[in-house]
Amino acid sequence: MAVDEDIARISEQEEALRFERFDLAAAWRLGSLLREMAEERRLGVAIDVQLHSMPAFYAAMPGSTPDNAQWIRRKRAVALRFFRSSYAIGLMLAKQNATMEGKYGLASADYAAHGGSFPIFVTGTGCIGAVTVSGLPQREDHNMVVEALAKILGKDIAGLRLD
Repeated sequence: MAVDEDIARISEQEEALRFERFDLAAAWRLGSLLREMAEERRLGVAIDVQLHSMPAFYAAMPGSTPDNAQWIRRKRAVALRFFRSSYAIGLMLAKQNATMEGKYGLASADYAAHGGSFPIFVTGTGCIGAVTVSGLPQREDHNMVVEALAKILGKDIAGLRLD
């Protein structure tokens, strides 16, 4: 898919993958589903669900590294700063031949516009947190999160997934 098509599809994902309500129990279910997916697929990823400044779920699978926790922190900062998927922001910056630091004055030590963090939206409320995966190539990190959100929300992943 071309960059413009990916950006458009991610916008569709961000509109479709919204919760009616989301609390700590929902965060645990979402994180646990991602952990089960990683375990079944034998993926060395780290998984994080955060409700703004409060950690709600974290798991590091065999094969993940301490670096994954730092990638999560930096990707999550992008999702929470822009209320957009970190992958969408990265694609938009690449299209503009820009960087987080150059365009927004945001240090790369604190922000990573790479795929894997997705804002958690509650209808009528807005963004209340983010779910993040780190350890795979960025497009795969993004797709894994979208797949889990679609499953939890009963949405058809075939119509949402990036090819």
